[in-house]
Amino acid sequence: MTTPTPRAVDPPKGAATPMQEPPAPRIRLLLAVLVTAVTVSVMNNSMVIVLLPEIGRDFSASAAAVSWVVTGFSLAFAVGTPLYGRIADVFGIRWVFCAGLVLFLAGSLLAGLATELSVLLAARVVQGLGGAAVPALASVTVARVLPDGRRGLAFGLIGTGVGVGQALGPVLGGLVAQVAGWTAPFLAAAAITVPLIVFAARVLPGAGTAARPGWRSIDVPGGLLLGSAAAGVLFGVTEGQRAGFGAVSSWGAIAAGVVLAVAFAVRIRSAREPFAPPALFGNAPFVVASLVGFLMMACYLGVLLLIPQLVTSVNGLGVGEVGLVLLPGAVVVATVSAPFGRLSDRVGARLPIITGLGVLLAAVLTLSTLAGGPVLAIAATTSALGLSLAMVTSPLINAVSAAVPAAHSGVGLGIYQGAFFLGGGTGAAVVGAVLSARSGAGDGTAWNPLHSGAAAEFSDTLLVVAAVLVVTVLLALRLPGRTERSRAAGARGSGAPR
Repeated sequence: MTTPTPRAVDPPKGAATPMQEPPAPRIRLLLAVLVTAVTVSVMNNSMVIVLLPEIGRDFSASAAAVSWVVTGFSLAFAVGTPLYGRIADVFGIRWVFCAGLVLFLAGSLLAGLATELSVLLAARVVQGLGGAAVPALASVTVARVLPDGRRGLAFGLIGTGVGVGQALGPVLGGLVAQVAGWTAPFLAAAAITVPLIVFAARVLPGAGTAARPGWRSIDVPGGLLLGSAAAGVLFGVTEGQRAGFGAVSSWGAIAAGVVLAVAFAVRIRSAREPFAPPALFGNAPFVVASLVGFLMMACYLGVLLLIPQLVTSVNGLGVGEVGLVLLPGAVVVATVSAPFGRLSDRVGARLPIITGLGVLLAAVLTLSTLAGGPVLAIAATTSALGLSLAMVTSPLINAVSAAVPAAHSGVGLGIYQGAFFLGGGTGAAVVGAVLSARSGAGDGTAWNPLHSGAAAEFSDTLLVVAAVLVVTVLLALRLPGRTERSRAAGARGSGAPR
C-alpha cells in the first residue's frame, strides 16, 4: 500500500472503489467527529420526550398538538435520510454532511428561541431535515475511508454514540430543562454543533463517486418520490396508532405511500440517471439486510416504547423511575456495540446478527412472561434488549456496506438507514395498536401459558412481536456468511481501524 498523505485522499471522479485509507490519527479524529455528531443528534431526539409536558403547558396546547413536535421531526427525517446518501455520491460527503449540520444548527437555534408552537414545529422540521444527514453519512463515510473487513469497529463506535445519546438524552434534557427551561437543551445542542461543523469540514472526505458531479446527476423527482413514500407510510402508521387504522387519515396516507413507492420503482427504470440503480433492488444481500433491519428495529423500538407503558400503568412507576428501568439497556448498547462491530469483521455479519436476533427473541418472550411482575426483573431484561441491538446493528451496516458497490454506497446506505428508521416508527405504532386491540378484546387470560397475574394485554402484544422476530430470524439465515475480506481480517486477528 502506498504511504498515506496527511490529508484524506479523494477518489478519482467516477471511481468505484473506496478512497485510500487515511493515516491512523486522522481516522481517530474522523471517528470522534462522527460519533459525537451521532450522539448529539440522537440525544436531541430522545430528550424531547421528557420536554413535551412543559412545552404543552408553556403554549397551552393539547397533547395531540404537542405530539407534532416529535412527529414533524420524524417525517422530515424520513424524507431526508435516503436523499443525503445519493447527494453525497455526487457532491462528496464533506460539504453535504456540513450542510446537514448547518440545518440542524439553524433548527436548534430556532427551537430554542421559539415563542409560538407553530415556530417550534417548523424548527423541528428543519432539525429533522438537517439531522437526517448524520446517521446516513456517518455510515457512508466509514464505508468510503475503510476497506471491507476493517469497518466493523468503526460502525460499532457509531452504535456506541446511538446508545449514549439514548441513555443521556432524557436524563440531561430533563435536568437542563428543570434548571433553565425547556428551550435550554435546544440551545445547548446548537452550541455543540458549531465546533462539529468546523471539524467536519476539516476531516471528512470530499469528492463524490459520480462520473459527472452536478445536480443533473441527481434524479431529484426519484428522490422526492422515495422520501415522500417513506413519510406517507410513517404518517399513516402514526395516525393509525392515534385514530385507528380504519381512519381515512391512516389508511389513506399508507395507500399514498405505497402508490409513491410504485411510482419510484417506475421512475428508476425509466430515468436516464436514476436516483438509485434498479440493480440495487435485485441485490439479494442488500435487500435481505434492509428487510432484517426494518423488522428488527420495528420489534426492538416497539418493545422499548411498550415497557414504559407497562411499568407506569401496571407497576405504578413515575417518569423518573421509568428512565432507570430503561437505563441498563442503553448502557449495554453504549459499551458493547464496538466489540460486536469488530467481531463482524472477523467472523462475518450473519453469525452475530442471528445470535442477536435470538437474544432479542428470548428477551421478548421473557418480558411476555414477566409482564406485570417485579420491576427489577423487567429492568434486568432491558439489558438483553440492549445487547441484542448492539449485536445486530453494527454487523447489519457492515453487511450492507459490503453488499453495495462503492460507487453507490451513499444511496445504498441511505436507503438502508431509511428502512431502519421507518421500521422503528412502524413498530412503535403497530405495537400500540395491537395493545389497544388486546386491551379491549381480551378476557384477562394471557396467550402465554407461563404468564400469570395482571397485564395480560401486554403479554399478548409481546407474543405478537415474538412471532415477527421468528420471521426475521428466518430472513437473516439468508444473509451471506463470511466474505473473503472478513476471513482475512480473522486471520490477521484484527478488524479494527489502526
